Parts: sequence; structure tokens; C-alpha cells
Amino acid sequence: MKSRLTPLHAVLLLGLASATAHAAADEKLKAAAEQEKAPLIETLHDMVMIESGSSDVEGLAKMADFTEARLKALGATTRRQKTTAGAGADIVVGTFTGTGTRKLMLIAHMDTVYQRGILATEPYHVDGTKIFGPGIADDKGGIAVVLHALKILKDTGWRDYATLTVSLNPDEEVGSIGSGEFISELADQHDVVLSCEPTASSPPAQNDSLLLGASGTATGIMKVKGRASHVGAAPERGRNALIELSHQLLQTQDIAKSIPGTQLSWTTAKAGTVRNQIPEDAEAGADIRLTVSDGVAKLKAALDEKVKNKLVPDTETTVTIVPGRPPFVASDRGRALAQEGQAIYAEIDRKLDIAEMTGGATDAGYANRSGKAVVVESFGLAGFGYHARDEFIDTNSIVPRLYLMTRTLIEQGKKK
Repeated sequence: MKSRLTPLHAVLLLGLASATAHAAADEKLKAAAEQEKAPLIETLHDMVMIESGSSDVEGLAKMADFTEARLKALGATTRRQKTTAGAGADIVVGTFTGTGTRKLMLIAHMDTVYQRGILATEPYHVDGTKIFGPGIADDKGGIAVVLHALKILKDTGWRDYATLTVSLNPDEEVGSIGSGEFISELADQHDVVLSCEPTASSPPAQNDSLLLGASGTATGIMKVKGRASHVGAAPERGRNALIELSHQLLQTQDIAKSIPGTQLSWTTAKAGTVRNQIPEDAEAGADIRLTVSDGVAKLKAALDEKVKNKLVPDTETTVTIVPGRPPFVASDRGRALAQEGQAIYAEIDRKLDIAEMTGGATDAGYANRSGKAVVVESFGLAGFGYHARDEFIDTNSIVPRLYLMTRTLIEQGKKK
């Protein structure tokens, strides 16, 4: 005799399948994450009180001392690597040696966008579940997740890795100009790289996320050469570089729209030195964002062709593009790792989104450049207001993010 599946039975079975679709939480790890919440907040406070703008060598040295001491206390062998450009601060590298086969890497950055003295007007303070402070989300929250996740794992005796490397650089906010190559070379020696920039909190995001794509960067420079002349006695003898620059900016402002994977925004300009002289020189700068590897070449070719159209005769316009951080586009292996993260979040009844792309650039681009390592971004704390005067983290994200990091490391260590 056949049994019939009534609509009610179907609903009940669907609910049962949903309830058992994800694994049970690791209660010991979850409890450990909850116990680390208060110590992590204390660590955040200590780091925020160290002002460490990208040009603040003294502040960055204090951050390097702080993080290196913490890594040593966790059992790491540490070293300092001098940056090759910029302010001349140190990269901090901590290395743990385990008993497994996989090589894992965690990256975060010690610098912030804020100038020295910011704490006088934007102090560390708590408002409900939000903790405010310069750089607290971007990226001192990421460093805190690294330090306290490793503390949890140390306490469990976990050593299922061949090498676990922590790299903390001092110049991410200025394009990792002195550390990017180092990050790329070090990442190529590892199987997996977890980058610890923040995830957006609610609002504006509904859920925490992991990120699979971030724009690369480049700097565009347009220069116009004209001819100086007295504005009153002989203005017709001049060739106004400012007028020609204005013309070129207007006719190139939308040029990236025809080149998929590129974005160009003219953001700075200067011309002339005195009021009563036709300016012979003018210059503009552009912020360029890229998600394709050949974007610089295509933009340069399009700009060179467009600037041939002149408004002011006898002027010369040249365009230069200086490549910066490479774009980050995760591989299929990276997407699979992010999906494993979703399953880990489900273990504690939380939803984790996968963000495909952001216009912000990150060091995941350097780590992912060769494609050798599996790279996923945004393992830091949830927060918002980055680079603004109301930057914060949400303390509700601390336990889930610690659980995500520890469980991810454990699972990645198991793989062959």
C-alpha cells in the first residue's frame, strides 16, 4: 500500500531537513570564544590608544613592539622586516611551527589613516554594543581577531599545520608601497591566506560576510604644457594650460565606462602660480580602480588617443598611469573556502554572506597575485565608519568572528 505525502508532512520534513542541514557547533571552541571576548576588547583598547597613522614612525614602532610581544607570548618566532619605501617602519612577522602538512598565513595591518593627535577629538569610547576609536575596525580589530584566535587554539593544543605565519604591515593605508612585494612573495610560500580586514556591520549590512573581490589601484597623472604670457599686455601670446587641462578633464571623465573592469575619477588639480600670468603648466591626478589585469594598459591607450583632441592650440598633454595594488579576485578554491565559512557560521545559528566585490583595495590583492595560495578577505571584526570620525566595531561580532577564524584554521589544517 502506497503512503501519501500530505502537504503537512512535506512542511515537517522540510523543517527537519533544514534543522539538521548544518553540523553542531563545537561547544568548547564557542565557549572559549565567549571567554576571549573581554580580553579581546582590552586588546582593542590598548591598540587604539597607540596612534599609528601610516606616516607616524614612532606610533608604528609602538604597534610593532606591542604585536611582536603578543606573538612571542603565543609561542611564535618573530622577526622584523623593514619596508622598502614610505615611512620606513617595520613589518612584523610571527612564525609558528606545527606537526601537520599545510602552510597557513594570516595578514592584517597596523597603520591607520588618522593623523597624530586624533585621540584628542575622537577618543576611545563605548556606546552600547559599539566601541568607537580611530582604526578600531580598520584594522586593529583584525589584529585582535588574529591574536585571540591563536590564543584559543594554543589553549586547545592545536598544531595541525606545518607552518602558520602572521604578517602585520605598517603601510596598507598608503597602498602597501613598501610591503606589497614582501606580502606577495610570502603568500606564495603558503597554501592558504586569510586576510583580516573588517566586515561591514549592521547597518548598513544585514549580516557579516567574507569578501571575494577588491579593486586594484593605480594613480593617473595628466600634465599640460602651454605657454606663459602677461595677462594684461599680451594674453593672446599665451597658451593657457589651465583651460586645456579643463577641456581634457571634461572629455576624459567618462572614458572608463567603455573599458569593463576599470574606474577613473579625476580628484586633484593645480595650475599657475600668480594671478597676472597665463599659466604654462597644469596638472591633474586621478584615482583609478581596476578589477582586470589589463586595465591599466587599456586605460592608458584610450586616454592617449582622447587627449589628441585639443582645445588650446600649441599645447601638449601627456598622461601617465602608475600601477598600485593589484586587484583581488578570488579563485574557485577561495569561493569554496568562503562557502565553508558559511557552514561554520551556521553551526552557531548565524548567517554569513559572501560579498563578491568592493571598490576598496586590500592586501589580499598582493597575496592573491600569483594565484598560488587560496585567499579570502574580511576575517576581521564587524564595524563601520572606516576612515571617518565615527569608526566603530560591534561587540556582537566578536564571538562569531573568533569562532569563524578558529574553526576555519582547524578545517584548513586538516586538508591535504
